[in-house]
Amino acid sequence: MLIYSCHGAAKQVTGSCHLITCNDRRVLIDCGMFQGSEEVEQANAEPFGFDPASIDALLLTHAHLDHCGRIPLLVRRGFRGRIITTAATRELARVVLLDAAGLQEEDARRAQRNERRSEAPAAPLYTMDNALHTLDFFAADVRYDETVTVTDGISARFLDAGHILGSASILLQLDDGRQQCSMLFSGDLGNPGRPILRDPSPAPAADYVVIESTYGDRPHRAVPDSVDEMYLAIRATMARRGNVVIPTFALERAQEILYYLHRGIRDGAIPPYVRVFLDSPMAISATEIFRRHPECFDQRFHDELQHGDPFAMPSLHFTRETAESMVINSIDNGAIILAGSGMCNGGRVRHHLKHNLWRERSSVVFVGYAAEGTLARRIVDGAPTVRVFNEDIQVRAQVWTINGFSAHADQPALLAWLGDAPRRKVFLVHGEYDRGMRALQEVLDARGVATQLPGRHEPIKLA
Repeated sequence: MLIYSCHGAAKQVTGSCHLITCNDRRVLIDCGMFQGSEEVEQANAEPFGFDPASIDALLLTHAHLDHCGRIPLLVRRGFRGRIITTAATRELARVVLLDAAGLQEEDARRAQRNERRSEAPAAPLYTMDNALHTLDFFAADVRYDETVTVTDGISARFLDAGHILGSASILLQLDDGRQQCSMLFSGDLGNPGRPILRDPSPAPAADYVVIESTYGDRPHRAVPDSVDEMYLAIRATMARRGNVVIPTFALERAQEILYYLHRGIRDGAIPPYVRVFLDSPMAISATEIFRRHPECFDQRFHDELQHGDPFAMPSLHFTRETAESMVINSIDNGAIILAGSGMCNGGRVRHHLKHNLWRERSSVVFVGYAAEGTLARRIVDGAPTVRVFNEDIQVRAQVWTINGFSAHADQPALLAWLGDAPRRKVFLVHGEYDRGMRALQEVLDARGVATQLPGRHEPIKLA
């Protein structure tokens, strides 16, 4: 018997987690963290909807927290199988999981100090020790387009998804002894035409497809226009003698923004006196990992590497230590601050928002997706006041939202990736239910493609 069930990103964006059952074998695709409002994030501590000890293997599409963030909890609750992924994803996942564990421990300590507890002290989902133990389960790295045997009756082929370094779509071949079928998981798909990574590999033939729908309702703005708007935001802020805060995802987005800042300063689109701070230990580590994995790069980026480091610029400062980060907040003007997290629900960016949101001279430039319930989404939606570290901060800074930098495919790119090959059914996941998900479903239904929006923990038999 072949059964598919979705245990995260079902009619919502975050928490990607998919289970394939093939007779008595069980394989998981991703095990991500739920992100957003406090209510949404409470789901992280809930049961998975399956027994972690029963999972034979976990296939990881990429290292973003909403796809890998609950793996240490899975191990803590009994998982002892192999974790199979690409070499770049394994390296990035190590950085992401250790960072997540450290932040959880820090938040738990802060909650205890502030006595924000009821019957029991605040406890992290998992600790640094749990995260380190999880790394022991990563198996030998898989290459793009290589087919690997996962377990009896299940093989997998990893395809370049072009989303972040090492990201993959995964094609499963399933055989339960009575029937055979193929199932393709898109993972998160990249937006074609970006400067560092290759475009996503087109979807191969598959009976079933599980596809993300983050931007299933609209096209993105053209990348050159988005770059020009970012340069405009920076010049306008510098003219007002303010700072620019860019909440940045540490993986891919930070490196891409550094690349464009380098070009902007080189070409005169950005004032030469600006100081650029990459204030994210995880993003700094990720940038170092990028340099070790040229197998993921677009050919044009390969060519640029022959003429120097496209991330480097004289005004760039890496700030790993907390003390260095704190010094940035004493800078009154002329700074471009890249800090995580991109959704502003954690990390150092909250400190920089606290010091700059209330200043009319400064700007906050959003260059990525902001999930419902996050601090980033409240600012984007125009909240006059937001709460940062238990303090109400007035939003007086100019807020820019530039969606052309998204690492997610837009609706035209999703449809182009899926192509016209016949499918038995397409399952839509990883999107806001009333926006990207329903809109993409309507387009596919109009084309005669059978679709379904799986519910969380809902078992679906594959015929």
